[in-house]
Amino acid sequence: MLAIQGDFEAHARALERAGALPTLVRTRRHLEGVAALVFPGGESTTIMRGIAREGLAEPLRQLIAGGLPTLATCAGMIVLDRAHLGVLDLRCRRNAFGRQIASFECDLELSGLPGGPVRAVFIRAPWVEEAGPSVEILAEVNGHPVAVREGAVTALAFHPELTDDLRFHEQLVAQASRRSPQVGPRQEVNTQ
Repeated sequence: MLAIQGDFEAHARALERAGALPTLVRTRRHLEGVAALVFPGGESTTIMRGIAREGLAEPLRQLIAGGLPTLATCAGMIVLDRAHLGVLDLRCRRNAFGRQIASFECDLELSGLPGGPVRAVFIRAPWVEEAGPSVEILAEVNGHPVAVREGAVTALAFHPELTDDLRFHEQLVAQASRRSPQVGPRQEVNTQ
């Protein structure tokens, strides 16, 4: 769990409920042995400053390029786009749905996610302005992509950690378990 700034505590609780024992990543040393990554919502500029201050940019890029299962939400999606860490072939628009007062919730069908619609909580959320050919669009709101997948990275403009729906966190834990056979339920998954 990238724990520089933002909503990492809610993600940690969701991961615990999904069967993982998350670790908080604040320095390069914390990246050793990670089985998955979570980039939480928050404020993308502040998160990027923390990443730069701690020298995390290149190690994060290398881990994700190596196929590490990754979940990014809201500002986390922005942090991974072309203009920032550059690990997703897309460009995001910050605060695309408006200011805090324009925050909203809706039921959203996601391509490839069994179990029916998710309750999507959008808080000063981005959307995807432009996506490359390798980016799979999983869901849209008003014609704007808000959930995407590229390789082992799932990026969401909304906050699943603020609901009781654990499917995204369970999916991440399952991906980590398949990639690292020693990772199992209730073992330390080190989901940064």
